[in-house]
Amino acid sequence: MFKKLSVSVVALASLASLSVAAVNFDNPKANDLNEEIKSIELAAPVFSVQEAAKKVSRVKEWTIMVYINGKNNLEKFALKDVNEMEMVGSSGKVNVVVEIGRMAGFDSSNGDWTGTRRYLITKDTDTAKISSRVVQNLGKTDMGDYNNISAFGKWAKVKYPAKKTMLIIWNHGAGWIKSAEAASGVKGISYDDESKNHITTPQMGALLKEMGGVDLYGSDACLMQMAEVVYEIKDYVSYIVGSEETEPGDGYTYNDLLAPLIAKPAMDAEAFGKVAVDAYAKHYASLKQGSTQSLIKSSAVPGFLSAANDFAYAITKAGEKDLAKTAMKGAQAYAYPENKDLYHFAKLVTAGTKDADVKAKGEALMQYITTSLVLRNKTTNGAGGGWFAPPADYSNSSGIAVYLPGVAAPAAYNELQWAVYSNWDELINWIAQP
Repeated sequence: MFKKLSVSVVALASLASLSVAAVNFDNPKANDLNEEIKSIELAAPVFSVQEAAKKVSRVKEWTIMVYINGKNNLEKFALKDVNEMEMVGSSGKVNVVVEIGRMAGFDSSNGDWTGTRRYLITKDTDTAKISSRVVQNLGKTDMGDYNNISAFGKWAKVKYPAKKTMLIIWNHGAGWIKSAEAASGVKGISYDDESKNHITTPQMGALLKEMGGVDLYGSDACLMQMAEVVYEIKDYVSYIVGSEETEPGDGYTYNDLLAPLIAKPAMDAEAFGKVAVDAYAKHYASLKQGSTQSLIKSSAVPGFLSAANDFAYAITKAGEKDLAKTAMKGAQAYAYPENKDLYHFAKLVTAGTKDADVKAKGEALMQYITTSLVLRNKTTNGAGGGWFAPPADYSNSSGIAVYLPGVAAPAAYNELQWAVYSNWDELINWIAQP
């Protein structure tokens, strides 16, 4: 390894010197390139082998990037979560980097400052006060502008390089919903009460693409683990963590999330994704609160699309509309009742169908979800799943939700990649027909 590195360093230095010396490729008299190169006096290497080794050693195992939009009624939880991160802090192998925005009118603790700041999280024992150093003060920014998240991600990757990266978007989330405001794009994540802006589902894919993708993505937000969201971001992230249901106000418990990674920083993205699911479920089980959290493998999403398409087509071909409507009404639902657990919907259809193809395609879809797509799924039952969820039993939550409104899909639904490439919008509209 060391020998190869020294050769590479000398080679790079030589190339740099050639560039500076400006070999004349356009001179018609310079027919012998070898002779011209011989006439160049090569400069000393740009940096030594020892310096190169130091640069390599400074690249850590992980950089965890947490984008916290506290510019709404969740501000007190935003500050609490940063303090939870400080219970663990960054380490010699792990960077924990935060961009947090605040506005006037919600929480006055921690100096009651407003605007947007970036922090490298360091360990401390004060759980009421943020003690980490401000790395950048950005002033007032729009936390609902997806360009600001991609800028944060690109900055963090350069400033705090690592072999593996995770991005967490922290705020209210709505997945894909239909409401009176659906035409204006109410679906999405990261709602900024000051700018009245938020990040739409298609913009989630755009921002991840712009920042060069990540190994692991997490929505510390409600209702985001939907087929419509997952399909939008699948090409720019290897693994996806999220909740089918609303999250309790406390969201992720960051000391529980980060401590296992600090202890074993060499773990890969799949392993850390499972840690995230387990830590979340363990916390809410201890509080006897209902919750859902799952880990999805992005490379399995194309196969999931194919299985869902086959299932949707088989139902419509068989003409079992009454069965589909009954299954839709009976399937595990969430705070927005049009969000349904896809596995449970398929299970109810498969159990009631008289068509062999529908049964086969439904069973294939269910098997694919549990064996290939969803790598970890944890649910807890309790008094409720969050601020908006009634008391519920989440035993029928299998890790991936989907939009099944019982009425025709709004025009904005067609903007989603899931609608473009799947048969799901056709199934939605077929069910909605009398």
